[in-house]
Amino acid sequence: MNGHQIHELLINHSRARLTATAGINPVDLPEALLVDNIPHYETLDELLDNKHVDLISLCSPRRCYQAEEAIRCLQAGKHVYAEKPCSMTEKELDKIIYTARREGKHFHEMAGTAFEQPYLEVRRLLKDGTVGDIVQVLAQKSYPYADWRSADEDSDGGIIMKIGIHAVRFVEHVAGISVKHIESAETTQGNPRDDDLCMAANMTMRLANGGLACAIANYLNPPAFGSWGNETLRIFGTKGFVEVVDGGKRTRLVLNEKDMGPLQQTEPSQDYFELYLLSLLEGRQMPLTLEEELHPTRVVIQAKANLRNF
Repeated sequence: MNGHQIHELLINHSRARLTATAGINPVDLPEALLVDNIPHYETLDELLDNKHVDLISLCSPRRCYQAEEAIRCLQAGKHVYAEKPCSMTEKELDKIIYTARREGKHFHEMAGTAFEQPYLEVRRLLKDGTVGDIVQVLAQKSYPYADWRSADEDSDGGIIMKIGIHAVRFVEHVAGISVKHIESAETTQGNPRDDDLCMAANMTMRLANGGLACAIANYLNPPAFGSWGNETLRIFGTKGFVEVVDGGKRTRLVLNEKDMGPLQQTEPSQDYFELYLLSLLEGRQMPLTLEEELHPTRVVIQAKANLRNF
């Protein structure tokens, strides 16, 4: 249902094909997908009745309903691939996990950044112990402001759950350390409109290994930056640090006695949707357990609960 994140991926795909849509205008689809008289439904219930649909990509226009919709899909015997945040409460998140297991269906969030380069190489280096024990992580996710940014957090999750989750994934999925506690702050400072749109958020975290992390998220990426997302990741360890800055354009590894320069990427990026399909069709294991994959979602839900506004 409005699974816009995988439109382009389905063109001439060898393992998956579009069989139906719901809640999306066909004119928004690539022309290459408008073949074979694909049915276009108005409601999710109509889509669930289609026996030819095996997997549903969810990007619910009201994100506050997405968990309930994901659960209905699973109960109808469909696998689910969901936009973030897949849930806005821990209770619903637990129910998604429980329902997927009870129904024997696969649920995954669109959480593949850690398996795209250069983050995949950082993940490998950290697993190898190249920078030693991780002590501190700094993460940033910045997008441009636009008039269509909604101040209604029920529509997209708000800046922490929609944007900040990327930074928490950097901490957990790339650095590989679980967040044990998180606190957050938001501000409407810089909002050019007369509403409650939050323009920036800070998050401070204590990690499972005793280390610390901090993350920022904002709608302050200037158009002149040149790319939609402006990401920064710096991971400091007892043997040195590794960084990815300027939206993934620049990398650096510095060890105690030597500046190793830019990272040498040893393997291609891994598409998370492709990994999902291989797990369904060939029984391959996903690189993260479902709990690991969804833990950043749980963390940003907790961040909203531990929020102080400025």
